[in-house]
Amino acid sequence: MKTRVALIWIILLAIGGCSTPEVLLSKNPEAPPAVDFSGYWNIRKDSEEDRKRVNAAIGRAANGEGIYIPPDDRRGRSTRSGRSSRSSSEEGQVRVFLENGERLKITQTPGGIFISFDRSVVEEFRFGENRMINIGQIDAQRVSGWEGNEYVVETLDKGGMKLTERFALIEGGLVLRRHIVFRDKDSREVEIEQLFDREAG
Repeated sequence: MKTRVALIWIILLAIGGCSTPEVLLSKNPEAPPAVDFSGYWNIRKDSEEDRKRVNAAIGRAANGEGIYIPPDDRRGRSTRSGRSSRSSSEEGQVRVFLENGERLKITQTPGGIFISFDRSVVEEFRFGENRMINIGQIDAQRVSGWEGNEYVVETLDKGGMKLTERFALIEGGLVLRRHIVFRDKDSREVEIEQLFDREAG
């Protein structure tokens, strides 16, 4: 009897210790009528310290194996499909999680947003999307949509690494704020905020 009770406790503890994998929920596909990110945007600063912080977080999430985030002018070209000309071994998981640039060109349509980073990488975000994306052998779930006047993009890989990006217009639409939160598999977070000034013309 005691053996049976002990076995039941072991089973219950094992079940309780298993966490359910996170699943991203779909977001609002309806764009606010007064919000349009279209235009050219120039970053106010590109902090090398921020780059190091994100790289450290990615390294922790990859079991201590550091993944290099190259400077923007050394990164491979990519298309709207998210595929790059460089091999997955060179990029690790970085391309799935983070795109960066000093100059953005944003085109907003009734169904989505296209963001060109330094004219070399183009990301497509569809309003209300909930889909799997892949680059090489790396798979991740991506959802994006609206939360009030903010456009939110969440990307989650099978290991629990998650990137959340929030885009918002501030200062009368003259400044684009991009708030980035990178969370590793142990729920440790790195937060970065980038400000882009609208280019006149």
